Amino acid sequence: MPNAQEPLSDDLRARFAALLPPGRALTEAADLAPFLQETRDLFPGRSRLVLRPSTVVEVSAIMRLAFETRTPVVPQGGNTGHVGGQMPRSEAEIVVSLSLLNGIRDVDPVGHTITVDGGVVLQRVQEAADAAGLLFPLSLGSEGSCQIGGNLASNAGGTGVLAYGNARELCLGIEAVLPSGEVFHGLRRLKKDNRGYDLRQLLIGSEGTLGLITGAVLKLFPKPRGREVAYAGLSSADALLRLFERAQAAAGGSLTAFEIMPRIAMEFTLRHTAGARDPMGNPHAWYALLETSSNRSPDDARATMEAILAAALEAGEIEDAAIAPSETDSKLFWRMREEMSWAQKPEGGSIKHDVSVPVAMVPEFLRWADAAVLRAIPGARLVSFGHLGDGNIHYNVSQPIGVDKQAFLDRWGEINTLVHGIVAEMGGSFAAEHGIGQLKRDELARTKPAVEMDLMRGIKRVFDPYGIMNPGKVV
Repeated sequence: MPNAQEPLSDDLRARFAALLPPGRALTEAADLAPFLQETRDLFPGRSRLVLRPSTVVEVSAIMRLAFETRTPVVPQGGNTGHVGGQMPRSEAEIVVSLSLLNGIRDVDPVGHTITVDGGVVLQRVQEAADAAGLLFPLSLGSEGSCQIGGNLASNAGGTGVLAYGNARELCLGIEAVLPSGEVFHGLRRLKKDNRGYDLRQLLIGSEGTLGLITGAVLKLFPKPRGREVAYAGLSSADALLRLFERAQAAAGGSLTAFEIMPRIAMEFTLRHTAGARDPMGNPHAWYALLETSSNRSPDDARATMEAILAAALEAGEIEDAAIAPSETDSKLFWRMREEMSWAQKPEGGSIKHDVSVPVAMVPEFLRWADAAVLRAIPGARLVSFGHLGDGNIHYNVSQPIGVDKQAFLDRWGEINTLVHGIVAEMGGSFAAEHGIGQLKRDELARTKPAVEMDLMRGIKRVFDPYGIMNPGKVV
């Protein structure tokens, strides 16, 4: 049995490489490099081998050898994760990249499903659904590179959760290769199936610690015939909540997005996003991005949006509003929201939080967190944006102007403790949609009730008795 602390031996590396056609086992430093660096540069990866299987049979063979030799395996999709869950931590670990397992297996326009390989890029799934006259509503800023297997493994959220739910709710069936190399054949297209425990739901959100997701049956929806996108300017976070309540009451399920951002986030985006423009003439303390959709007509979507904004203006809940005048402008409005995370990078260090609290408590959370952070770091720039409709706020703290970046980032743990403490008091979660990975593993163990941690560890042992599946992540 290999020592988990010792680098993968040349002999064992050759045995794994022999399972794949030439060129699909990467060993050279230059070839390994893209798989060993993640988006936030917090968790540099270490590995001597990246394997790129293109079939479920090849994945199964890799896992059988890993199980036999007790070799740790780290699954990797599009490498877009923010918590280090896709990064190998030592040269004893091998990376299995699913990027070549990327086929669209089937589209069922009657049953409203699409069956895909785990390595298919999210945008390709969206496009395949669109070609069939349907909609796959999972939408993320990284949709041009993230993969379905990773989306499901992390239970991705994104901007469509308000109307359609997160990745867990968009998946009917799962195919996965287990640590033993056995294949879990769960590609069912059934909307009703009560035959015992739902093992699919254990694999979704497991972050690669229970198996490698190699295929999925995903739900599709009717494509809206009309869609309107608008920005509204508001004076406070409380006003945001009032606008959300009004929009939800007026539109119901036709309100397909409600995103929020403070002025500073808008300023970052205007400075660093090509083509961005201020949606309204005057600055506002807060902004809401609203989207209404209609399965009836464009006029219906427009009428719903206009009614919401007109009533909110009359009630004094918003200061101004701008409806995107064209589809091009709608895309720009969305791009300004989606690139908000990247627009923070040129502003220096950013201490990030992915938290959720009950929707009604979002304004109170922002007040409490802002006060606590500014007491700790005077001059910190508070960039709190995200999905008000599901209570998920990306509470990011950008470094004060003129402060040393590394000295600021060295306070990451301290600020996390402050913010997460407030979240806990409100009955919220410090891991809303990005997962646990390496970043939050210790905090999960400290804060989750003991009975829940025991159950999670028990599940892990059943699936992965030797602990070879993505070790050091989640549990």
